[in-house]
Amino acid sequence: MTEATTAARLEARGLVRRFRGDAGIRGIDLDVAAGEIHALVGLNGAGKTTLLRSVLGMLRLDAGRVRLLGHDMELAPPEAWSAVGHLVEQPFAYRELDVATSLAAVARLRGVPRGDVREVVERGIAALGLQGLERRRVGELSLGNRQRLGLAAALQHRPRLVVLDEPSNALDPAGVLLLRAELLALAADGAGVLVSSHHLDEVARVADRITVVNAGRVVGALDPAGADLERAFFARVHADDLERSGT
Repeated sequence: MTEATTAARLEARGLVRRFRGDAGIRGIDLDVAAGEIHALVGLNGAGKTTLLRSVLGMLRLDAGRVRLLGHDMELAPPEAWSAVGHLVEQPFAYRELDVATSLAAVARLRGVPRGDVREVVERGIAALGLQGLERRRVGELSLGNRQRLGLAAALQHRPRLVVLDEPSNALDPAGVLLLRAELLALAADGAGVLVSSHHLDEVARVADRITVVNAGRVVGALDPAGADLERAFFARVHADDLERSGT
């Protein structure tokens, strides 16, 4: 953690979201402190995306409560939501606009004053390596550059809470390095960062905490400095699978 304070940017208690079958999340507690990068890891279908969508109010919870930036989620004022940056599932962008205009529109939606929009957009373009693509239509971008654009849109306004679902998906190695630098810089400035990932090696480079999710529940934690994260991860998942099966 890069900031002395441990003030919570996000607090979630007892989160439950049920779907048909055995999917969803079950009684999850989660915190993200100021200056912290908190990573969620789990197999496909473990509940990571459902959890991230739930803490952002994209899904109605069956039980539990969420506080973001000191406010109950249901009562959070617009200025609190403006201080949140997120990318969950699909990058947010306007396909018919060019890159710079799309980022400007998102900045205004996030409450950036009109006079500051150009500076904010330029910062986002530089941070995610989109120079030279400012006038390219979003719909014409490659998959990797659309992901960079979605990340720029989520991070350009320097949010105090960042929530990202598999942010390195489709990124080339250069894009991964840019993303890593931006997340570390945001945390150093006091943002709380919650990120899901399949890439344990990349998570270990940035995370202060790693939480393992399996079958919709938190089943343990990993030490980012641990010698064999992959082995430790599968050991926790396997132990939970055995416990749930009663064997």
